[in-house]
Amino acid sequence: MKQKEQKKAISIKTKLLGTILPVVIVIGVVLVGVSYYVSKQTITEYSQDLLNSSMENQANEIEAWLNENLSAFQTAKRTIEGMKPDEDQLQLMLNQYYGFNDNYPEGLYIADEKGNLITASESGKTESNPTESVWYQKGLTRVNMGFTDAYTNADGEAVISASGILDDGSGVMKVISADLSLQRISIIVNSFVQMDDAQAFLVDSKDGTILAHRDNSLISTKLSDSGDSFLKDVEAKRVARDYDMAEIDNNMTACTEVPGTDWILVSYVPTSTVYAGINTVRTVMVVIGVISLLILAIMIERVVHIVIKPVKELTKVITAMTDGDFTVSVKARSKDEIGVMSRCVERFIESMRGMISSIHGVSSKLHNQADNSNYISGQMYDASKTQSQSMQELNNTVEQLSLSVNEIAENATTLAMVVADTREEGEQVDGKMKDTVEVSHQGKTDMQNVGVAMQSINQSVLKLQQAIDKVGKASEEITNITSVISGIADETNLLSLNASIEAARAGEAGKGFAVVATEIGQLAKNSADSVRDIESLISEINALVKDAVAQADDSVSNINSSSELVGDALKTFDIIFDNIEVVSNLVRQMIEKVEKVDEVASNVAAISEEQAASSQEILATSDTMVEQANSITGNSQTVASDAQELTTSAQELANQVEVFKIEKGEC
Repeated sequence: MKQKEQKKAISIKTKLLGTILPVVIVIGVVLVGVSYYVSKQTITEYSQDLLNSSMENQANEIEAWLNENLSAFQTAKRTIEGMKPDEDQLQLMLNQYYGFNDNYPEGLYIADEKGNLITASESGKTESNPTESVWYQKGLTRVNMGFTDAYTNADGEAVISASGILDDGSGVMKVISADLSLQRISIIVNSFVQMDDAQAFLVDSKDGTILAHRDNSLISTKLSDSGDSFLKDVEAKRVARDYDMAEIDNNMTACTEVPGTDWILVSYVPTSTVYAGINTVRTVMVVIGVISLLILAIMIERVVHIVIKPVKELTKVITAMTDGDFTVSVKARSKDEIGVMSRCVERFIESMRGMISSIHGVSSKLHNQADNSNYISGQMYDASKTQSQSMQELNNTVEQLSLSVNEIAENATTLAMVVADTREEGEQVDGKMKDTVEVSHQGKTDMQNVGVAMQSINQSVLKLQQAIDKVGKASEEITNITSVISGIADETNLLSLNASIEAARAGEAGKGFAVVATEIGQLAKNSADSVRDIESLISEINALVKDAVAQADDSVSNINSSSELVGDALKTFDIIFDNIEVVSNLVRQMIEKVEKVDEVASNVAAISEEQAASSQEILATSDTMVEQANSITGNSQTVASDAQELTTSAQELANQVEVFKIEKGEC
């Protein structure tokens, strides 16, 4: 609360300065503002007059420049008309004007009504149809040379042309012309600018085409097509025929018509340039005003400080007393109301010092007694708490031990039962293993007998295969014999045919022989038919023999494979028999070891049951000790709480007394 009151309090010095200084500052600002406004108006009027004067001078200079060039063109035209030159002389005169002046470096050129273009020999100017060009069409309308509007010539250059009818006595209508580059005009226009940072450009008043500008990319473009807001505002003034001085986009802008042309000269200068001087003046005035205000503020502050210094010192003393500091002192130098107040405060400080010193002594004694009581009760509480924790930990340990012993006993009992069951099952396994060994013996013997039988079958099949092979060979020999018989039958049949023919030739004498020949032929035919039947049968026998041979070969292969499998099975039975004997020996050993484990498990179960009973008794005794230790801890905690409250009360009293300072250097 005291800190909030101090933050809200405002000193007399602050009030006086807060009242006087704003009034002085306002007066200074008003004076500077009025001076700046008057100076700005004066400079603005001067700048406008200077810009108008510069613009009029630019317009006159541009007019004079145009007239100068037009006069030169007109003089050249009159010279040609006066000389009445032939083609060579005319070409020579045009060559003389080529590069004669930087304003028209291409010189003069002429076109006749037939579309012929005559230029200087070194000129690169070409036009496919000069009679359709802007300069030719404009030139046909006037005897004296005059300027055309801006246009783009055949070479792609933005120009204006001075052209007129040429009467050279040839009897052919001709037009003489010369080009002035708009870029050159831009250089001429901006070279006449008299103000610093001022710029100017030419605009065609009829359609707003830019004729001359510092930015060559804007030449021959229209103001209305520009994306520049300044050029668009100038276009609005052109359309409205408003050529008065105005400020456009932070530019002081003036427009005027160039005499003798349709051109508008636009001249402008940034307002930052115009007001650069007044800004300097304003800065100087502001600096002077600020310095004056600072000096005046310092003087006012010193006067106020001297007047309110005694009150400020007395305020510091009272503030220190409010914070409990009674080491301060008051020196009363005056005999006015402030002096009387200072002496009364000094007497109050002396009385408070004595009272606070007495309270401080009593508080020290009470605080020492409370500290001793608190220290002893703390030691008792810590000791009882440590004892209680130790007993609780012992109780937990005994309880865990009891649970562990019970679990061990149960596991030992279970182990003994499992071992007994395992022993019985092992004995059964041993019996089964013995039966398996006997069966494996018998299986081994049977497999050996099967192997011997398979070998006998294999030999029998081999003999059968050999017999079948002999039958096949015999059938082949029979086939050969039937082939021979078939050949004999064919030859006999042929002989019978020849005999029939010879008998037919012999007539009656050969009839008996013909009958014999016929019988022989019939016999040969029957023999041939029999041979064919025998061959058919032998072919079937050969096919059956081949099938039998193939089946015999397959049987031999299968029997061989079976013999090999039987041999492998016999070997496998040998391995199984050996493994079964090994397993049988291991089972017998395992049964012997299980009997030993059964004895050990029985002993462990008995011992574990005895330990479980003992741990239950220890656990009961430990529970009783834990209850007693908890009771002691509760009593010591009550004593410690009472001692702590006493210490807190003594500390509060000491803190309240220590707020007051009665000796210098005390903290």
